[in-house]
Amino acid sequence: MEHGHHHHEHGHHPPDDEPHSHHGHGHAHGIVDPSIASTERGLWALKWSFIGLLVTALLQVVVVVLSGSVALLADTIHNFGDAATAIPLGVAFWLARRGRTRRFTYGLGRVEDVAGVLIIATILASALVAAYESIARLIHPQPVQLLWAVMAASIIGFVGNEAVAIFRIRVGKQMGSAALIADGYHARVDGWTSLAVLVGALGVWAGYPLADPLVGLLITAAILIIVWQSARSILIRVLDGVEPEIVETVRHAAAHVPRVEEVSDVRVRWIGHRLHADVSVTVPGGLSVAEGHDIAREVRHQLLHHLSHLGSTMVHVDPDGEGGEQHHRLGPHAHDDLPTHAHE
Repeated sequence: MEHGHHHHEHGHHPPDDEPHSHHGHGHAHGIVDPSIASTERGLWALKWSFIGLLVTALLQVVVVVLSGSVALLADTIHNFGDAATAIPLGVAFWLARRGRTRRFTYGLGRVEDVAGVLIIATILASALVAAYESIARLIHPQPVQLLWAVMAASIIGFVGNEAVAIFRIRVGKQMGSAALIADGYHARVDGWTSLAVLVGALGVWAGYPLADPLVGLLITAAILIIVWQSARSILIRVLDGVEPEIVETVRHAAAHVPRVEEVSDVRVRWIGHRLHADVSVTVPGGLSVAEGHDIAREVRHQLLHHLSHLGSTMVHVDPDGEGGEQHHRLGPHAHDDLPTHAHE
């Protein structure tokens, strides 16, 4: 096979994705667009977690009004903020279902990262409000009423948040959504901060009235830690960072395809909650274009088995001895009566 670019690209509905047999077992890839299925599941998870957190926060509001607990107020504000984060993420999942267009040739999966940034901003805003209220109560102490109700509300907050956390994290991992996973861990910490309200109420009951606003400040600190952790996770995705083990998985899967002699380059990125891979492989130089195409198709087939969140793949096939970036650079040349020039 002469040296040349042999690109083998599949989107979500390639013709090569018809049912076929591999090593004696029949199966199919791509019959149902996985991005559609995952965003539907994401929207379903967001809907029910939003309802759960909203009910939790509304129950806590009643107790806040009756008791005057600033620690419970901080927790309630945070729960409302957490429920509100479902809105931008839901919009992102809805937009991602539109697929690719002539303008957005990779689809709108990146909107999910934008939603992640909005989620972080919402969490940060809730932390600032909680800090303000807690500091104001330290400066101007006020009695806390109905301590039993505050304790009950804190337990309700913990149960509600933990249920939502388990739900979001599980679905987020199934989808590969960093934003939904971050939102789930955020809900988990919210549950523990709800229990902190219980500690504050016990402190007030024991005769330490400042325990309530001090717990409010502790809750604020916990929220800020979540802001930092979530921001780091989202920023890595925005900058096209990917887990090193994913790259190794791609390299390993491609290297074990028959007639692949070397995997010269692997590049992987997340777009929303789908992985997109560019893989360069070298094959024996005497193969035909059709045989190179078959190898490229089998490489993608193996990647689908090893990466549950794979969206699209481009496989670049080179003849043996011509793999790697250095063999694709164009030296100085001239054409169309133009002066000698080079392309970097």
